[in-house]
Amino acid sequence: MRVMKQILAVLAVSLVGSLAVATVKNNPWLTLALGMATAVAALLVYGWVVRRTERREVTELARAGAGTRIARGTLIGFAMFAAVIVNIALLGGYHVHGMGSVTGVVGLFGFMAAVAVTEELLYRGLLFRLVEERLGTWLSLLLTGVLFGLIHLLNPDASLWGATAIAVEAGFMLAACYAATRNLWVPIGLHFGWNFAAGGIFSVVVSGNGESKGLLDATMSGPTLLSGGDFGPEGSLCTVLAGLVLTVVFLRLAHRRGRIVPRRRAVDAPAAGVTVS
Repeated sequence: MRVMKQILAVLAVSLVGSLAVATVKNNPWLTLALGMATAVAALLVYGWVVRRTERREVTELARAGAGTRIARGTLIGFAMFAAVIVNIALLGGYHVHGMGSVTGVVGLFGFMAAVAVTEELLYRGLLFRLVEERLGTWLSLLLTGVLFGLIHLLNPDASLWGATAIAVEAGFMLAACYAATRNLWVPIGLHFGWNFAAGGIFSVVVSGNGESKGLLDATMSGPTLLSGGDFGPEGSLCTVLAGLVLTVVFLRLAHRRGRIVPRRRAVDAPAAGVTVS
């Protein structure tokens, strides 16, 4: 019951925000405003419902150092995507034709902020964290990563390969990032930096959701394993490899910091788990 209350609370904000943004998608300034409002509302609701149902401080969203952590995650996500797109370009799969839409950047900033915040709260803040309490880090990473990939099958132009790629490069990586940092600010920043770089700067398809009109006027071509096809660069082998590398880096960092949670045994105390810091 506790888990359902938490998921439904955050999901309700996400759905309402998504509908609101969809109604003004042709107005970049309203999209920016509603997207940011959705992100803030989701954070507030998450904090409220977790405090109410778990009776604890929501340390994974501690305000101290939040700005620095978001910036760090955003930089990692942006750098990761830039490295991927440069490699695809060098292999002949990405082509820039000129400048794109500055106003498009504005709207995509708000939209991607809402997506990054709501998805990280749901998948890493709730699902990964709560599954990890009982099954441990490794199984939780596997299960929630696969679920994250499967849910992307609902996207336009989705494919089984695209969903598999998302599970590996995003589902596993972002869960590993949370395990290493034990806060949601870095994964939120990483998720946002990746998505905004893809749609807002390099103007490519993001997770099969159609063409983005960002800062650059660009197109992609070549075999699906290089370009990702209709699903976008997230379906590229270059992206999968980059995601795997970061997943390993984050998991090694989590292990070094002693933040890998073992699977709880039947004889363990009910309160067994990990302190988030």
